[in-house]
Amino acid sequence: MPFAPVLHAELLKIRTLRSLYGALVAVLAVAAVFAALAGTSDTAEPGFDPLFAVFLGIAPAQIAAIAFGATALSSEFQGGGGLRPALTAVPWRGRWFTAKVVAVALPTLAVGLLTGAVSLVVGTAALGEAADGISAAQLTRGVLACGVYLTLMALLATGLTALLRSGVATLSILIPFVLIVSFVIGDAAGGAVDYLPDRAGQLAFQQHTDSSLGPWTGLAVTALWTAAALAAGAWSVRRRDA
Repeated sequence: MPFAPVLHAELLKIRTLRSLYGALVAVLAVAAVFAALAGTSDTAEPGFDPLFAVFLGIAPAQIAAIAFGATALSSEFQGGGGLRPALTAVPWRGRWFTAKVVAVALPTLAVGLLTGAVSLVVGTAALGEAADGISAAQLTRGVLACGVYLTLMALLATGLTALLRSGVATLSILIPFVLIVSFVIGDAAGGAVDYLPDRAGQLAFQQHTDSSLGPWTGLAVTALWTAAALAAGAWSVRRRDA
């Protein structure tokens, strides 16, 4: 079977799961609310970063993106799911998994870019004059990075779900990790924390950083983590029974 109809089928599956719509809406809503709170920031604080304040909502919004990536695949395993019929219709497992990954990436990227644009408008308005020091190039980078980063985190969850065959297990690992573990490790690990998947990608939302990684190289590190998770997930899909 050609790739295009397989991708079309996977996109239709996502459209039929209302919980997935909720996750994508949550990405946008959470980011917008936190961007509006940028106006409450103490702009006189020495370490204040106006760019980070504008895109402050991306950190909590990534939880919804992770849930979207995990749920999009875990639905195939629940209650018998659709994995066995899907692999019967598409016996080329690699092609099916690739279609699933693309079906997760496309809506996440679209919502991520929209989230970045909304965060820019709301966040800069909330900051007022404090946002004047942010260059157009930095704001553009922030918007583009929103789309890329949220997509990478959703795909990281997809890859882990394929490997673990459980959305609950994936969420139980990733959500505590991005909310707690990476910050705890960061206090003890110094600069090494910048190479964790979430912390590396979020460097793109900082106006100035002391990290050895730049904004785009940080996203590249996150992409490597995601690629490793997807490779492990693809191996699991190929080698394990449906």
